[in-house]
Amino acid sequence: MAIGYAVIDLETTGLWTARHDRVIEVGVVHLDPAGETTGEWSTLVNPERDLGAQHIHGIGVADIRHAPTFGQIAGALVDRLRGRVPVAHNLEFDLGFLRSEFTRLGAMIPDSGICTMLEAERFLPGTPRTLAECCAVAGIPLDGHHDALVDARAAAGLLRHYLGLARPVRPWRTVHAKAAKATWPLIEDSGAVWVRRGVSAERVSHFLDRVPQTTTRPGDGADYLALLDHVLLDEHISVTEADALVDMADKLGLSRTDLDRLHRGYLAAVAADGRDVEPFAELLRLPVTAVEEALAASGSAVPLPRFQLQPGDLVVFTGEVDGGQDVWEKRAREASYVPHPNVTKKVRLVVAADPDSLSGKAKKARAYGIPIVTPEGFARMLG
Repeated sequence: MAIGYAVIDLETTGLWTARHDRVIEVGVVHLDPAGETTGEWSTLVNPERDLGAQHIHGIGVADIRHAPTFGQIAGALVDRLRGRVPVAHNLEFDLGFLRSEFTRLGAMIPDSGICTMLEAERFLPGTPRTLAECCAVAGIPLDGHHDALVDARAAAGLLRHYLGLARPVRPWRTVHAKAAKATWPLIEDSGAVWVRRGVSAERVSHFLDRVPQTTTRPGDGADYLALLDHVLLDEHISVTEADALVDMADKLGLSRTDLDRLHRGYLAAVAADGRDVEPFAELLRLPVTAVEEALAASGSAVPLPRFQLQPGDLVVFTGEVDGGQDVWEKRAREASYVPHPNVTKKVRLVVAADPDSLSGKAKKARAYGIPIVTPEGFARMLG
């Protein structure tokens, strides 16, 4: 008896499990034996490390922070693969990463299935093997390439196309027989919610919305202002930095009213430095009147301790920054700063392709209280 198919696609931090690359997104499409779609699922996966080539897969930490780990979705994923023929475009790659992830959990998975890339030689002779090119020849839409579910749907379309070309013969009988007898690990479904891209837009509000309107224990705001200055160095508040501001406000017993007062004072100090205050007012959700007040009060504003790089300061770069790290390190040297390979307590600044980076360097920087800025923010600091 023929069994159905589980078409899978993965997005990963890189290409090599041996270099500790991890799965960051899983897409699964179920097909019945005739190739008709019967169900589909997808989730982002928190790899607990940096996300690698974000310019390719388009996944950011803002979404990943809401995602389950692979261990949390392993049981549900096995349930969607068991008793079906695994299918993927470049099956060796996808099964290799799944094998690596399950091995981390102490489990083994079957190693057979159907590769729509290899089968293209039989069903689409002369066609280049990439998913996009195979789909183009077969007339299968591929809008949103490098989204795991989009790519799994495309591979499912290819399989359906191959099945149509093979009729009335039913191909892959040996693979079906092997898959029907395959033993998948018994892993309990943790019940973790599968999370799609864009979840951050649904769940992340402005950090001020998470601060209470009033408090019974107001504290000194100096430490908050010092953190705020670090956060606003690149004129951007990352998700991680927003969390840090909320935590600091809670630690100091500061209410939203207290923060409004502190933010207005900070805005006046920014104006006193001769900087454009409007981007800061927008980030801090202050009205136009606050900008006018800051400009009017700039002459008598109380100076605030400001973070400034000095010649010889150590700067660390992390992530795949546009142009490559070599280019940015050269720009840092030209500005009399010293690029450094690792984060230590002596490092003054970290420049990250993604300011919410989960890399080891970024984690250390946060632990040491070292500011993390975007490349664009660093460029502004260079003038």
